[in-house]
Amino acid sequence: MVVLRVIGWLLILAALALLGHDVLRWVASGHWTATPTGKLWYELSPNSLGLLQAGIERHVWRPLWNDGIFPILLQPVWLVLGVAGIVLVILFRRSRKRRRFGH
Repeated sequence: MVVLRVIGWLLILAALALLGHDVLRWVASGHWTATPTGKLWYELSPNSLGLLQAGIERHVWRPLWNDGIFPILLQPVWLVLGVAGIVLVILFRRSRKRRRFGH
């Protein structure tokens, strides 16, 4: 699955860029504050975040939002994207099997 591996690498690159953004803010202000995933998502698309919450709470399972997804949204965005990217790259890495010609 080359596509998922590429998506993994893109997530890792995005994580590094967002970590760089937080580091630059730290250097400029002298105060470390990592951007939470939920904050960035809300800034990019507040309606989709609200719809996701409502959909999960009403149609899936309320504790999934409170105990599973919400804590992830509080984590730094670079950490969440980086972990997701690393997982995809590892899960969909190329096979180590090599073809031998003549055997």
